Amino acid sequence: MAGSTRPMDTDTPATALGPTALVLGTFSAAGTWAFLIPWTVLAGALAITFGAMGMHYARRGTGRMWTAAAGTTLGAVGFIGTATLLWSMS
Repeated sequence: MAGSTRPMDTDTPATALGPTALVLGTFSAAGTWAFLIPWTVLAGALAITFGAMGMHYARRGTGRMWTAAAGTTLGAVGFIGTATLLWSMS
């Protein structure tokens, strides 16, 4: 075998927070322009939450900062974009 199958110190569920935030943030930002309003609000809020948690753990050395920061940013763009769209309609 090329690698060890033994768990390492950095093998925690916290490493998945950044990529999860990135996927949800991308869906939220893209869904704003496709008018998928209920899903973009939910995905944006989750992306902000998971991204903030991912950045917290990335500062401690678990996970990557850039995926968590990008997911948080895209989630905020999608969430704020949808809120602005709904506010302008009323």
